[in-house]
Parts: sequence; C-alpha cells; structure tokens
Amino acid sequence: MKNITLHKGDLPADIDLGKVIAVDTEAMGLNPFRDALCVVQLSSGDGTAHVVQLSRDFDCPNLKAVLADQSRLKIFHFARFDVAMMKQWLGIECGPIWCTKIASKLCRTYTDRHGLKDVAREIAGVDMSKAQQSSDWGAETLTDAQLHYCASDVLHLHAIKDGLEAMLAREGRLELAQACFDFLPVRAELDLEGWGETDIFSHS
Repeated sequence: MKNITLHKGDLPADIDLGKVIAVDTEAMGLNPFRDALCVVQLSSGDGTAHVVQLSRDFDCPNLKAVLADQSRLKIFHFARFDVAMMKQWLGIECGPIWCTKIASKLCRTYTDRHGLKDVAREIAGVDMSKAQQSSDWGAETLTDAQLHYCASDVLHLHAIKDGLEAMLAREGRLELAQACFDFLPVRAELDLEGWGETDIFSHS
C-alpha cells in the first residue's frame, strides 16, 4: 500500500517525523477505562502515514518518546479523546497539541458540522470515507481497508491546520485557540478523574 507503513509494537528508532506531527488513535471503543488503545497513526505531512499496531503490553518506548516530546507539535482532530487514551494506556502526557476540531469550532461559526469528514472536505478539498470507523481495531491482522482508513485520518491534518490557522488569525482568535490547546491535558485528566460529563465552570 503506497505511503502507508505498518509497524508492529513500536516505531523504529530511526524514523524522522519532523517537528510537526499529525496524530490519531484507534481503540476498541470510547471508554478509556474499558476499551484498549490499539493503533496510533502518525504523519509528518509528507504524504506518508506510519501506523503503529500496539501490543497489549504497550511496550513502545520510541512511540512514547515521540508523543511526549515537548519540542514537537502534535496535530489532532478531537485531541481530548486521544490525549486521555494515551495517558490511560501509554502512561504519557502528550504535547504540545493543536486540535483541528477546537479550531474549527472557534472559526467556522457558520456551521455546526465540525467532524473531520466535513472539515477535511471544506478546508483541504478531500472527501474522506468513515466506513471503517467502527471496526475491530484489536484484531491480530488489520485489513487493507482499516489501514487506509486510519492513514487518511492523519495524511490531511497538516493542510487542515494551515487552513484553520489562517481563519483563526483573520477572526482574531489565535490566542484563544492556543489557550484551549494548552488546557487539553487538564481536560483529559478531568475526564479520567470522573468529570467527563460535568461542567465544573457552571454556576450550578
């Protein structure tokens, strides 16, 4: 499969992903306490996706080092979930973070459609299939369709970030967006500590 490299267990130590890395995850479900993290996919924005299929002992020091490296920016779509899953299953705090979903909500105020498929179509001109979103990511062997699906989730994030960043700048909301990104590790920690559905900032 062109531009998709599957790695079993960990990233090779000699891969250079640069200073801005698109990242996404796949898990057995949406409950970070019950549903194991299965796959982490990364791209440096060069058209290549690296898909890491995790073993259940989560012995992946090279991957953990990249994700926790504070000198490398990580681009996510809905980072809140991914960051919580990485903390729960990999035992790391991923950062720094740039979240395209938060950015979309702050600058694309003319729509309520902020899913990756909709944002990618408008900002990057890419039609993405979400057919494999709900599939068995814990399978011993991932299918070609699964690999293409998870790769597509990171291959376009650099372009999406660039487009949304320009919109944020135009609307004067770059600093607000950055403050939200900086808060994401705390938001993920609140989720893991039991305040996922509680607005602790509300009056009641």
